[in-house]
Amino acid sequence: MKIYIFEDEGYKNFLPLTYFRPVYDLRCGALSLKEKIEKYLKNKVTGLHTRKELTGVTKESYPKKDINNFPTDYSLFINGRIIADKNFFKEIKFEKSIDQLFISGDTIVAAYLTPQTLESMKKYWLGNPFPLFQVSNFKNIPIHNIDARVANYPWDLITFNGDEIGNDFYLLAKEMKGKTILGKIHKGVHLLNRQNIIMDRESEIHPGVVLDASNGPIIIGANVLIMANSVITGPVYIGDDSIIKIGAKIYSNTSIGDSCKVGGEVDSTIIQSHSNKQHDGYLGHAYVGSWVNIGADTNNSDLKNNYSPIKVTINGKLINTGLIHFGTILGDHSKTGINMMFDTGSVVGVFCNLYSAGLPPRYIPSFTRGSGSGPLKTNSFEMSIDTAKIVMARRNVQLTKEYEELVKIVFDDTQTERKQTGIL
Repeated sequence: MKIYIFEDEGYKNFLPLTYFRPVYDLRCGALSLKEKIEKYLKNKVTGLHTRKELTGVTKESYPKKDINNFPTDYSLFINGRIIADKNFFKEIKFEKSIDQLFISGDTIVAAYLTPQTLESMKKYWLGNPFPLFQVSNFKNIPIHNIDARVANYPWDLITFNGDEIGNDFYLLAKEMKGKTILGKIHKGVHLLNRQNIIMDRESEIHPGVVLDASNGPIIIGANVLIMANSVITGPVYIGDDSIIKIGAKIYSNTSIGDSCKVGGEVDSTIIQSHSNKQHDGYLGHAYVGSWVNIGADTNNSDLKNNYSPIKVTINGKLINTGLIHFGTILGDHSKTGINMMFDTGSVVGVFCNLYSAGLPPRYIPSFTRGSGSGPLKTNSFEMSIDTAKIVMARRNVQLTKEYEELVKIVFDDTQTERKQTGIL
């Protein structure tokens, strides 16, 4: 049997975070949504399906996976917005010769399809490669309603993040086979509830650091440096090759991806890879993409003064999150200057360059530059690419032709949005 992970139209509700990655590459806990599925399926995933424009960059990220091809064998397809756990896979029960659809709410979360059905649908899929799975496309196939955790918006990932750090802790601890503290811990480090802490090889913790795992686990990846006098309260995840700066305050329900530099105060936040928030300033209940740089004393609000539910603009619509805590979404390659401020529920697109005093609009389209007090202008494609090449080279990462072509597609696709919001 072949196993595939697919995207559906729900990726739009995660923009701008999904402009340059499939939705299943978003992190929740210590692992991405894709990695969770693979862990529970013991790395038996055959291939991945995504939007056509992401085919090239996805092949670069996963050269050993079958990308956007259509199988002819018995196959199980799993929705990449699933926050997988062992209970989900217990509910996916099927007989080899019988097609099955598994639905949670109005979302297809999994589909088991026989070679006969795949062959009959292949012509349609080749002409309409995205999205693959809509209930209306399947006739006379049994449908099973199951309970599944499906992420519908970025704040769902933030809400579940603490629990998922806990779930991932047990998966990763099991792989370490009892040797859970592998790095170097200097004298003067305080480990509270040590059995709830994982630290991988070649990581180092300097004197005066407090790792408090009393209320949730702390997972520290490989080659991580935690500098003196930092305080980290679990559940927290810190990815490989990241640096926690002197005196940082990392609160619970926070995940920091690979190759990040983080300081100041961070609470209930998810940061993808290769992003920097090195200085003082508050970042809370936020989701930050890759290659983001947050300037000194940049702050975001994550609570309204009247404690009312926060509304956020997503995919052109104002959505009521139903939450009283929600901060900021920062898209990939965006930058903030010193002393920037973001209002509650702000969304910043990709390749934005924001600076100076003043409170900017709560929604800032991709490829925008300027100060909080205005005016805001278009950040040109050429300028954006030139900066990205410099930034990525500093981490020994090459900006490939496929990635540059994708950036151009996104730049062109977001032009109308910039015009509609008055960006010059």
